[in-house]
Amino acid sequence: MPTVGVKRDLLFKALGRTYTDEEFDELCFEFGLELDEITSEKEIISREQGDSKASGASDTILYKIDVPANRYDLLCLEGLVRGLQVFKNTLEAPRYRRVSPSSGEPQKLVITKETAAVRPHAVAAVLRNITFTQERYDSFIELQEKLHQNICRKRSLVAIGTHDLDTISGPFTYTAKPPGDISFKPLNQTKEYTATQLMSLYKTDSHLRHYLHIIEDKPVYPVIYDSNGIVLSMPPIINGDHSKITLKTKNVFIECTATDVTKAKIVLDMMVTMFSEYCSQPFTVEEAEVVYPDGKTYKYPELAYRKEKLSSEFINRKVGINESTEKIAQLLTRMCLLSQATGVGDEIEVEIPPTRSDIIHACDIMEDAAMAYGFNNIPRTTPRTYTVANQVPGFSSACLMCCSQEDIAEKLAKKISETKAVHISNPKTAEFQVARTTLLPGLLKTIAANRKMPLPLKLFEISDVVLKDETKGRHSTFFPGRCAEIFVRGKSVGRLGVLHPDVINRFELTMPCSALEMDIEPFL
Repeated sequence: MPTVGVKRDLLFKALGRTYTDEEFDELCFEFGLELDEITSEKEIISREQGDSKASGASDTILYKIDVPANRYDLLCLEGLVRGLQVFKNTLEAPRYRRVSPSSGEPQKLVITKETAAVRPHAVAAVLRNITFTQERYDSFIELQEKLHQNICRKRSLVAIGTHDLDTISGPFTYTAKPPGDISFKPLNQTKEYTATQLMSLYKTDSHLRHYLHIIEDKPVYPVIYDSNGIVLSMPPIINGDHSKITLKTKNVFIECTATDVTKAKIVLDMMVTMFSEYCSQPFTVEEAEVVYPDGKTYKYPELAYRKEKLSSEFINRKVGINESTEKIAQLLTRMCLLSQATGVGDEIEVEIPPTRSDIIHACDIMEDAAMAYGFNNIPRTTPRTYTVANQVPGFSSACLMCCSQEDIAEKLAKKISETKAVHISNPKTAEFQVARTTLLPGLLKTIAANRKMPLPLKLFEISDVVLKDETKGRHSTFFPGRCAEIFVRGKSVGRLGVLHPDVINRFELTMPCSALEMDIEPFL
């Protein structure tokens, strides 16, 4: 679960009242969150780096709040406060609107065909007449980072660029060029670099070096220019210094480049819905046009509302309560899901706002109803089915065998080619890229996740690692690298894998096939 750190006094000021630590902890629980830690910047630095490093750090009280991984709308102070106020019935959920410019044409972002080789999608929008304070600015930057680490999958799926619109001129061009042909002054630097030089410069940067691998092996790098040839950004690595936003910025141009356009649209919606609150017309976002290489034009942000219908009987039955249709509609409205009884039986119409991309199925709506009702208020009942748990002989607890390439290579001062690692062909996340070759990274990551625990920490692990043997696993019937041999008590009993295309063709088949053949006699 992501952890959001907010200043306690700033949070209470935004909420319009103060709480004791115990009261706010209870409020978080009621809302489906967890107050993980009460600390300060000084305490955090002291704990992680020692008292000497903490000298001069702020004593301001921080609340560290654990947020569900799919609740992107709660990753900043603005969204957290808005959600809690709606939950407590002190605020009606705002209505987000996409508007046309008050004068002139919308800002336009033109995508060229060259981007298809590296990062083909982009979306954009404008926050017009926004007012920043230091706290708002810090929150704006922090939300970008939270999204980058969460839904953006460390910028591999989506990268966010934010720019002072008054320092640049549209239309903007999103293209891709060889790294030697890209030159600009990057954020917080004093001179221009080529993209090739930047990749070398950032190899030692503790923050940006983690993103270099996304494009460093590509023949072309993505880059965004304004109409005067000024570089806005080289996604997903760095923005240009020319268009950086400051506390004086009044108009913000937001662009998101991506390999996954659905994720990009969600990320853009989150950025603009959270901070359009500070525009002169609150909760309005100026549209931008994105032109694809095929000539098709799309307007963003989508800020799409959709409606779902379900019955109160479904929610009552699943949650274990017995409430009226109107009462359940009220509960859902407290979760920023504007709901009403349709008058057709016990049917409820639920409106899903653009901030709630986590609502996918009726069960997600049911879960929010349960949360608003209060988990502690749900009557305890005896299960209708009685079962007795028991360990199944022969089975033991499993250990997670996968990790990231970085864990077993770069973090251990090795090259990935030296590790004999078995790579996962289609990992869902960066944490499942390879089968681990050593136990050490897992232990070190466990310690890193438990730094707040009292010392000493003494850990051990006895488990398997996986090393690739280049001399094994090949069979002419199967596709190279897609075959495994099955061993039982040291004896080979069969093979499984993807059949070679030549084998499939000889049997006049047209679809890929996987096969498993095993001798079962050793088991009899």
